[in-house]
Amino acid sequence: MARSVGRTPERMTLRDAWEAEARNWIAWSRRPGHDSYWQFHRDAFLATLPPPPARVVDVGCGEGRLPRDLKRIGYEVIGIDGSSTLVEAAREADPEGDYRVADAASLPLPEASADLVTAFMSLQDVDDLDAALHETARVLVPGGRLRTAVVHPINSAGRFASGEHDAVFEIRGSYFEEGRYSDTIERDGLTMTFASAHRSLERIARAVLATGLLIDHVGETPDAADPPGSRWRRLPLFLHLGAIKPAA
Repeated sequence: MARSVGRTPERMTLRDAWEAEARNWIAWSRRPGHDSYWQFHRDAFLATLPPPPARVVDVGCGEGRLPRDLKRIGYEVIGIDGSSTLVEAAREADPEGDYRVADAASLPLPEASADLVTAFMSLQDVDDLDAALHETARVLVPGGRLRTAVVHPINSAGRFASGEHDAVFEIRGSYFEEGRYSDTIERDGLTMTFASAHRSLERIARAVLATGLLIDHVGETPDAADPPGSRWRRLPLFLHLGAIKPAA
């Protein structure tokens, strides 16, 4: 696997960057076993959700693999994504599904219309985190829940010095400074550039709490596909953060 790290051009929004990579992402995400979703992350995330039936809004649904899996286990799902190409692919794969092109900061849904909002590996890719979370709180019913998975802030803050299992992890810049970055990964004949924003754990948690939601779940997920003692078994790859909307 080859990997290079860079910065997303500031003139390009994260939404536009993902539209530019949409075809690459469709190929990447739809190859079974290719990434962590298939290997371990989907099941770890699903275990954090309240059981069906429930009305779910999936924010940043991409090409629709999570909504399809949610529907298979009994949830009613609306998928939202800012990329028209990804939404088109989601509709093609699931013609009976409800997929809509919209910004996470302006959801095309009425207040109190969802029992559960999921944002699986998408909030690090939104341009306006605060507005997206306020929209999440708006569409949740009292007692409704938010469940998210993001790149862990430790992950996005630094890099391992080498590919060795015992490599040192280095943070050369500021962990606390918010900023955009990109990762280009080549693996098994596929190439994908992930454009995201690094935000500290405190920054993310404060944004959730500022909406009036109450954090009720925190989980740190290593790479369960790697052998014990290897790089991403020693540090978390992903952060799971959940919240509940207080009853009126």
